[in-house]
Amino acid sequence: MAEQNKQPDVVVDKGHASWSDLIKLEDYWAIWLGFAILVIGLIIYLPNEPKNLHTTIAASNAIMELEANKAPFKTIEYYKAADAKNLKATSSSIAKIIKKFQSKPHGWSTNLLDTFFMDSKRAGDKKSAAVIKYEKAKQAAAEALETATIAQKAAAEASFSNAELNQKASDAISDWRNKKFAAGKAKKKTKVTAYNQITWLILLYIVLGIFFAIGRGAMGHSPVKFFIGFFFVFAVATLAYVAAQQSTMKGLGIGYAAWAILFGLLISNTIGTPKWVMPAVQTEYFIKTGLVLLGAEVLFSKIVAIGIPGIFVAWVVTPIVLISTFIFGQKVVKMPSKTLNIVISADMSVCGVSAAIATAAACRAKKEELTLSVGLSLVFTSIMMILMPAFIKAVDMPFILGGAWMGGTIDATGAVAAAGAFLSQKALYVAATIKMIQNVLIGITAFGVAIYWCARVDCTPGRSVSAWEIWYRFPKFVLGFLAASVLFSWIYASMGPDVGYAMVDHGVIRGFSKAFRGWFFCLAFVSIGLATNFRELGHYFKGGKPLILYVCGQTFNLMLTLTMAYIMFYVVFPEITAKI
Repeated sequence: MAEQNKQPDVVVDKGHASWSDLIKLEDYWAIWLGFAILVIGLIIYLPNEPKNLHTTIAASNAIMELEANKAPFKTIEYYKAADAKNLKATSSSIAKIIKKFQSKPHGWSTNLLDTFFMDSKRAGDKKSAAVIKYEKAKQAAAEALETATIAQKAAAEASFSNAELNQKASDAISDWRNKKFAAGKAKKKTKVTAYNQITWLILLYIVLGIFFAIGRGAMGHSPVKFFIGFFFVFAVATLAYVAAQQSTMKGLGIGYAAWAILFGLLISNTIGTPKWVMPAVQTEYFIKTGLVLLGAEVLFSKIVAIGIPGIFVAWVVTPIVLISTFIFGQKVVKMPSKTLNIVISADMSVCGVSAAIATAAACRAKKEELTLSVGLSLVFTSIMMILMPAFIKAVDMPFILGGAWMGGTIDATGAVAAAGAFLSQKALYVAATIKMIQNVLIGITAFGVAIYWCARVDCTPGRSVSAWEIWYRFPKFVLGFLAASVLFSWIYASMGPDVGYAMVDHGVIRGFSKAFRGWFFCLAFVSIGLATNFRELGHYFKGGKPLILYVCGQTFNLMLTLTMAYIMFYVVFPEITAKI
């Protein structure tokens, strides 16, 4: 089984390597398949603008500009205008069909069948219960708006010159925004209709199976064997989503990634992964394609929007923690494997699984080392996304500071967003943006590790390493990640932030590529589990060194990130923080 996933060694002739020699076919197809999805998304969404998009945006912006000059804080009218222009391409009829096609199993509490089926009667009962909760949330939001209106009026009567009244108004408006957000979430739950998800899941399996089989066939493997085995991998991925959608598991933050690996490990270490499934157990193929799609979500305009404080938190702290943790692992913990050391360090400091995959490819880490690193990341991510928001609230930490802290330390992007939402809308915005800024470092980290491993770790004394070897070692799919980021950043910028928000962010990305990325990552995690044997992992846990390394590195990361976030957001650039 271990030999199944072993990459063959390739000897690169200095200065005479052809393009096909330098690019692994797997990376090549990951890039092309990823871009195929992005292009299809552009073709579907860009021609379908929401009605009156440009006129609504123009009218809202005029109001927002007027209100921004009126008070030292964002007024109620400012926010109402901002809400009015938040139109989304995902509201179109074709987008709703695509959502059904891509949709993961539905959420459930005690009735497992709810994840796949729901008849009209049960849908009606759930809707009635949801309406009651929505009405309460709506009433709370209305009362908060009334309180905010009174507070804002008092501040206006003082010509916005009274700092105490201004702060009271700002706090009341912030409370209204949070309750309005909660009411919005409650409203979504009232839109319950009968469904049969099985049909859509079968269709998704067929489409994705053919999609990936084309690439496997082009790489010289049997597309038929892949398609047959893919049924098993897809079925386990579906079960992982089912487990993650259970209400208690959802509340605990145990997501699909943890379940996918767990189910895969249970199968591979009990009955064993069937031989006919192995042609579809392609961890790198799935994750690399997903990472190309992730690149489209890293938009430079959003990076700039949060300003220098966020860049300092993400781009200064992260490399310091990465390098320090690696040195600590070598000098203090005495990690027996340098590759395991650097993969854990990158996983913990940069952005979790995505960085671990890229780093593992750059240093040629063993499959078992990647599995161990990812497992540690998923466990601590679940713990941190619950404990950090609770701690931030308990110590009365400013939510913007808390959001920056979580964005720079919690590994998974989805977990960061969930943790930020526990606090406030502003915390969610700051946390998610900083994590997105941090994602840019995936490519830089992979390139740096490739150079270091070629020049220092794998270099034989007295023998120099050619630039070609560094190029070969560098994971080429990262180029697809960077290209997607540049392309979509350019498209977003050319449209402007408001139209870009509607058509790119809440169109091509959230309405198309992001859902596919989730499925691809889930398939990759299932493959990790199916290809891993506990006996192969056992000796890596000797002395608990990987756990010690992760805990010590993450502790340092938590302290340094919090310190940097406080200095940048509240000491050096408080004016930027005030505008968030």
